[in-house]
Amino acid sequence: MAASPTRGPLDPGPDARETALATRWRRMRDGLPSALYLLACAVALALILTGLGWVLSHVVQHDAVGRADTGISRWFARERTGDLNDVTAVTTEAGGTLTITVLAVLAVAVSAFVWRRWREPMLVAVAVAGEVAIFLTVTLLVDRQRPPVQHLDKAPPTSSFPSGHTAATIALWGALAILASERARSALVRGIVLALAFGLPLLVASSRLYRGMHFFTDVLGGALLGVVWLGATVRGIRLGVAHWALRHGGGGAGRRPWRSEVRHG
Repeated sequence: MAASPTRGPLDPGPDARETALATRWRRMRDGLPSALYLLACAVALALILTGLGWVLSHVVQHDAVGRADTGISRWFARERTGDLNDVTAVTTEAGGTLTITVLAVLAVAVSAFVWRRWREPMLVAVAVAGEVAIFLTVTLLVDRQRPPVQHLDKAPPTSSFPSGHTAATIALWGALAILASERARSALVRGIVLALAFGLPLLVASSRLYRGMHFFTDVLGGALLGVVWLGATVRGIRLGVAHWALRHGGGGAGRRPWRSEVRHG
């Protein structure tokens, strides 16, 4: 009896929720179930984060939570040194717009060229682009002021809540870690990417706190955004794979080449 092929994070199992949902939406056009699912997740996440941001900005800003937030920011400001200022100036840019954009574009291009399937590049593209869209929506609706300490960076016009640097770092490097776990043959490569996926968000978040650009709860909000949206993106991709398989070739469709997946998915 032949062993069943190993399924990666982007391959839905026969009894997975994505397969059940794909069966329910089987008559829809290719790509539409994933789009609807991701849109619903994005709207729900944006509403939840907006509510949290509004509470932090207008309800508990002078209560224990608000005082603790301010106290953490002031503690970081008191611990500043010249060397740490220089180090955090570099580490904070690991989650900056330019860095994230360049790495995401490179990851999309390389994964599309190497694997010639839509799911790997789409994972990175949707994870990063969706995070940015949700982040901008929330910051437009939540006008939280930055911490009352000296800011070591120029403050962008967006709200302090949530931390976009933190969310973007989690979305990008989390997606890369998923691709590495599915595709990298070397355990060392998988370990390095996984370590970066955990370590870089912590470095970026602590740098943003140290440099006075965010409250601690802003960083937590950014982490919530990055983690939840990345999980939704994975499920959305799996839903697209399952839906395509049901409509165009059964269980083996998940392993079809790039041209078939692009044409139909």
